[in-house]
Amino acid sequence: MKKMKFIISGGGTGGHIFPAISIANALKRRVPDADFLFVGADGRMEMEKVPAAGYAIKGLPVSGFDRKNMLKNVKVVARLFKSIFLAKKIVRDFAPDAVVGVGGYASGPTLYAANGQGIPTVLQEQNSYAGVTNKLLAKKAAKICVAYEGMDKFFPKEKIILTGNPVRQDFLDVEPKAEEAYRFFHFDSTKKTLLIIGGSLGARTINQSILKGLPQLKAAGIQVLWQTGKYYFENMKQQAAPYIDDNLLVTDFVKRMDYAYAIADLVISRAGASSISELCLLGKSSILVPSPNVAEDHQTKNAMALSDRDAAMMISDADAPVKLANAAIDLIADSESLSRIGKNAKAMAQLDSADRIASEILALVPKE
Repeated sequence: MKKMKFIISGGGTGGHIFPAISIANALKRRVPDADFLFVGADGRMEMEKVPAAGYAIKGLPVSGFDRKNMLKNVKVVARLFKSIFLAKKIVRDFAPDAVVGVGGYASGPTLYAANGQGIPTVLQEQNSYAGVTNKLLAKKAAKICVAYEGMDKFFPKEKIILTGNPVRQDFLDVEPKAEEAYRFFHFDSTKKTLLIIGGSLGARTINQSILKGLPQLKAAGIQVLWQTGKYYFENMKQQAAPYIDDNLLVTDFVKRMDYAYAIADLVISRAGASSISELCLLGKSSILVPSPNVAEDHQTKNAMALSDRDAAMMISDADAPVKLANAAIDLIADSESLSRIGKNAKAMAQLDSADRIASEILALVPKE
C-alpha cells in the first residue's frame, strides 16, 4: 500500500497556522507514516512556526493586495503568477492524495494548482464571513469545513460540513483555577483575574484603552494579565510602570496560554476565529473588540455571532478607549453575568474539530 501524502497550505497569522498544524497532527495520529508538506508565504509567520512543529514547509512569494495604493498591486500580481507557477511544480513533484487550504495568501495558488491537477481539495474556513480566496476556491473544492452556521450564503450547501475550528488541545489539559497556574504568574487565587490578549502581534486600541483604564482597574483590585504583543511591549511597559505591582503583569507574549485561560475570569480579546473558538471551547466570558483592519470586517461578524447569543460582550474599536476598562470592571464584578456568558459560549463550542476535519480529508483518499 502506497504512503499517503498531504499538502496543507495557508498561513499569515497564528489564526491560520495553529489550525493547520492541528489538522496535520490529527491526520498523523490516524496515519502515522503519512508524508506532509506545508506551503506558506515567504517571510510570514508560518515559515518559522511550521518547522518548529516538526513539519516541512515551502514558501511562495505571494502577498496580499494593497487596497490603499493600487499601483503597488502591479508587483502583487507578478508575485501571484510566479506563485501559481511554483505551486503547480510543488504539487506535481509531491503528488499529494489531498490538499487542504486553511486561508491566507498561499492557499490560493496551491489549491488552484491542485484543482488543475485533479487532486481533491478541502477548504477550512475559520470565520463567519468567508474570505475572497476561499469563495473563489469553493467551486472546485470537494468539501468545505466551517465553524459557523449559515455559511451556505457563501458556499455550495452540499459541500459544507460544520466542524468548528481546531484549537490547541493543550488548553484543555489544565483544570480551571489550578493552583499551579496562579503560581506561574505569581497571582492570588482569591482575586478575580482579567486576561487581555490582542493576538500574537498585539492590538493598538486594546492596549491604549487598558493603559487609560489602569487607575480604575487598580482601584477595583482586579489582577490583570496583559499581553501587549511584541510591537507595543516596551512602550506599554514604560507607560504602565507606575501601576506595575503584584496585581499587574505586563508581557509581550504569554508563553503558557493554558495557564492564562485557566485563571481568567474574564478575557478581553480581538475577534479572530481561533481566539473565539478557544473562548467557546473553554467556556470563557469575554469582551470582544473586533479589529477594523481586516478584510470584509470579518471580525465584527465573528463577534456578533457570539454577542447576538449572549455568549460574549462586544465593544467596537472606536468605543473601546472610553468604554472598555469600565465595562470589564462592571462585568468581572457581576458573577451571575460572567457565569451566564461563559455557559452560552460553551454551548457554541464545536468539539474534536481537528479529528472531524481529518475524517473528511481521509474519506477523499481512495482505498487501495
